[in-house]
Amino acid sequence: MNQKHIFERAHKVLPAGGFGNFDPRYIIREGKGSRIWDEDNNEYIDYLIGSGPMILGHCNSEVIEVVKEQLGRGTSFFANNAIGIELAEEICSAIACAQQVRFFSSGSEADMYAFRLARAFTGRDKVMKFEGGYHGMSGEAQMSLAPGKLVNFPIAIPDSAGIQEGIRESMLVAPFNDIELARSLINEHKNDIAAVIVEPLQRVIPPLNNFLKNLREECTKHDILLIFDEVVTGFRFSYGGAQELYGVTPDICTLGKIIGGGFPLAAVAGKSDIMAHFDKSKVEEDKFLMHIGTLSGNPIAAAAGLKTLEILRRPNQYSKLETNGKKLMGAFTKHLSKTNHVYQIVGHPSMFDVVFSNSPIRNYRELAECDKVKAARFNRDLLAQGIFKSPGKLYISLALTDDDIEQTETAISNAVDSLSI
Repeated sequence: MNQKHIFERAHKVLPAGGFGNFDPRYIIREGKGSRIWDEDNNEYIDYLIGSGPMILGHCNSEVIEVVKEQLGRGTSFFANNAIGIELAEEICSAIACAQQVRFFSSGSEADMYAFRLARAFTGRDKVMKFEGGYHGMSGEAQMSLAPGKLVNFPIAIPDSAGIQEGIRESMLVAPFNDIELARSLINEHKNDIAAVIVEPLQRVIPPLNNFLKNLREECTKHDILLIFDEVVTGFRFSYGGAQELYGVTPDICTLGKIIGGGFPLAAVAGKSDIMAHFDKSKVEEDKFLMHIGTLSGNPIAAAAGLKTLEILRRPNQYSKLETNGKKLMGAFTKHLSKTNHVYQIVGHPSMFDVVFSNSPIRNYRELAECDKVKAARFNRDLLAQGIFKSPGKLYISLALTDDDIEQTETAISNAVDSLSI
């Protein structure tokens, strides 16, 4: 049965024919290492890697082995399991802000609870986020994620129908990398702000020098919790995450993707006095934060995540990841620099993209001003040549080989030639 027919079937049972993620016309049959195949047997080098979690590549033999072992012992218990506790111990050992961990099933759920946890701890209601920052699918997170209408800060714009007006009023929005405006808003609303949440690297936009450090200082000054959303960057930029890379420790961080090794698992990690709000014996009744999750910390995901982290701890894994990313950055530069196209590469070697603009990219609005038509055409040409990537970034995996990088460079060269016609 071909892909087109399966997509027609999907339209009958799925809104828009998909799961709400990648282009639903591409129906992936299998993955192995750095490669995936669709239902028409088209082969791709995978730079989407499940939107980030498959940092080791698909079907890593060691991860598969521990998953098989756990399958024989049980898949879900709605009770503590030793391997989940071991994973929590490893996260606390690796992540600077993590003294305790609470598991969830998705990054969206973890971010939602991070908002709630901050409100429970501080007794305040408002949260400040940065325009364009992605923090999952909750009502708070769906404020000014990708606003089509640009308004004055700190007004929040809902990106989805069905969000109550009261949620919008509880959110403040600032531009990423503008510490002066962030400081001004914090000073103005300091008695109402429970937390500031930020992606340490926002989508693909790096923080300017001292932006995160200054944000940390402002939050500390006013007893506001600083939340790092490390669902994407956790265990990707370094074993200690973006907080290790940038040398700034938040009060809370959220984790996902890599910690589940390709299975549904996420976490909120933070200081013990904050995390105590999940413990009914430690806080007053009205400060207790209820959380129940059928699959939270399930042993299959915990086993896969723990083995993934073990592999990432081995010598030279992060240097290999960065080297592969720099080779690909160099390939884009090599071929685009020969043309008249204005472009730049934005991000980190393990996660980046090419944008068509010669203006500085410091925040959502500057990224939105890039040539999206040219970028979409470039991405289509890459996909047609077997390069599978999201419209907004490439994720680098440890499964990439020299042959993959050479084939990718050939595709880049051809796509650049096509773009110039």
